[in-house]
Amino acid sequence: MTRVVKETFSPSGGGSSSGGDTPPAPAALAAKVRTLAPSMTRSMQRVAEAVASDPAGCAALTVTGLAGLTGTSEATVVRTARLLGYPGYRDLRLALAGLAAQQQSGRAPSITTDIAVDDPIADVVAKLAYDEQQTLADTAAALDTVQLGAAVTAAASARRIDVYGIGASGLVAQDLTQKLLRIGLIAHAHSDPHLAVTNAVQLRAGDVAIAITHSGSTGDVIEPLRVAFEHGATTVAITGRPDSPVTQYADHVLTTSTARETELRPAAMSSRTSQLLVVDCLFVGVMQRTYETAAPALAASYEALAHRHRR
Repeated sequence: MTRVVKETFSPSGGGSSSGGDTPPAPAALAAKVRTLAPSMTRSMQRVAEAVASDPAGCAALTVTGLAGLTGTSEATVVRTARLLGYPGYRDLRLALAGLAAQQQSGRAPSITTDIAVDDPIADVVAKLAYDEQQTLADTAAALDTVQLGAAVTAAASARRIDVYGIGASGLVAQDLTQKLLRIGLIAHAHSDPHLAVTNAVQLRAGDVAIAITHSGSTGDVIEPLRVAFEHGATTVAITGRPDSPVTQYADHVLTTSTARETELRPAAMSSRTSQLLVVDCLFVGVMQRTYETAAPALAASYEALAHRHRR
C-alpha cells in the first residue's frame, strides 16, 4: 500500500494557520506559545514571548507597534499570529485582550518554578506541584480534540495496537498498553527498536501504531512508525513538537506541552507528565467507545488481582 508522507511544518513558511478553522480560545494562547516557540525562528520567538509575557500591553499595540517593540517586521508579527492559530493580527489582539482580562480576574501565580540547589524541600514540593499543574493545563488547553477523537475511533476498533517509546516515553508507552490490555484490547509496548520494527512489519490496515516522543526526532521511535505507516496501519504521534520529523508518518498528531528544562528538572520529567495526560485521555475515550466489552473486562481484571490485596 502506497501512502503519501506528509511534509513537516515549517514555522518560517507562508501564512498557513496551525490552529485549524477555529482560533484557539484565550486560555489556550499561552499554552500554544509555550508549545510552538522552540520551533519558531528567533524573530518570531520574540513576538511570541512578548505576547505571552504581557498580553495586556501587546493587546493595546497595533501591528506596527508590536513589530517595533520586538525589533521585527509587520510581516513577522502576522506570520506569528497565523502560526499561533489566528487568521490575522486583529484576531490575536482580541485573544490577548481576553487573556489579559482572565488574568486580572483570576489569581496571579506568585511562585517561580526555578529550583535552586539550596531550596528547602517544602519549596521544592510547591514549585514542582505548580509546574506540574501548569504543564497539565497547557497540554489540555492546546490538545486538538478532533485529532484525539480520530485517534480514539481508530484505537477502539483496532485489531491490535503497537506503542513505541524510548526512555521516559517508554514508561508512558507501557502505562498506555497496560490500561488497554485491562479492557480486553490487544496492545504491545516496544522500547527495543529492533523488536519495534520487526513487529511494525506485521501491521496492516485496521491496526494502530502510536509513537511517543517528546522531541519528535527520536530515530528509534520514528523508524517503526514509518514502517507501520507504510504497511497501512493508522498512525498516531504524541509529541511536544508538532513540526517534528515523527509527524511525517502520523495520521493524527497529539501535541503535549513543551516545558522549560532546568538543571534540576530535566525535560523528561515535565514531558512525561503531559504525555500521561494525553494517553489517559486516549484511554478513557477508547473505554467510552467500547464500554459494553471494556467494563466487564476491567471488572474481571480487578477480580483476578483482588486476592493479592487481601492481607
